[in-house]
Amino acid sequence: MTKTVLITGCSSGIGEATAERLVRGGWDVYATARRPETLTALADAGCTTLALDVTDEASMTTAVDAVIDGSGRIDALVNNAGYSQSGALESVDLDDVRRQFETNVFGLLRLTQLVLPTMREQRSGRIVNIGSMGGKLTFPGGGAYHASKYAVEALSDALRFEVAGFGIRVVLIEPGLITTNFDTKAAAEMSEYLEGDGPYADFNAAVMKNTTEVYDGPMARLGGPPEAVAKVIEKALTKAHPRSRYLVTPSAYGAIASRRMMPDRMWDLAMKSQFPQPK
Repeated sequence: MTKTVLITGCSSGIGEATAERLVRGGWDVYATARRPETLTALADAGCTTLALDVTDEASMTTAVDAVIDGSGRIDALVNNAGYSQSGALESVDLDDVRRQFETNVFGLLRLTQLVLPTMREQRSGRIVNIGSMGGKLTFPGGGAYHASKYAVEALSDALRFEVAGFGIRVVLIEPGLITTNFDTKAAAEMSEYLEGDGPYADFNAAVMKNTTEVYDGPMARLGGPPEAVAKVIEKALTKAHPRSRYLVTPSAYGAIASRRMMPDRMWDLAMKSQFPQPK
């Protein structure tokens, strides 16, 4: 029996690579994005494409109904949609933080709520949440983004226990540095905080510069392409007994291990070598 998967955030990067990989593997793939016109290549590859905005209730409900109407079931949900909001916390507009959580956290949870009744009725299903190594550690200037990924960690842990009795498995993917256009989008999200000469102007500029250099410089060798994450997502969906967590890329293993070994004071000293401390 062909299995059906709903994937969010497929316009590029991890979502696009995952949809391509799964449709080649014989899955009935529903690839979604806020702007469905960005999904032409996936439609040509055999995916069913849908408009889905994870910050809009009607959009989410319509998309889930379309999957059920089209396939009669939902075997898997890949919660991939997300982005990074950077900037010193005092300088970040709370509306931007709310928008970050609406996309990265509340949309993920609501879409999960919408597919669970079908999965419970089937007595089977997989929910794969795309977290980050940023759910295990925090870099200066990334407080809002890291907070959203810490929240995804907590939701995944609670959900894993709550739905296991219905035959539903929950898996959290924790990528490190992924060589996509993530850095360009992150820089665009914090561009408004680079103007003026406030107490965080130099710091915010350094955060944006550091973000760009990490993706373009030597550190990129510790990262990986979106396809590396897609391969792990496929494993999480197909293994009979998947792990509850999968790290992806050497940068994730290295950064998380370093953070575990360092007391807070040592971590802060390490961060001071990379970021100018506001003062």
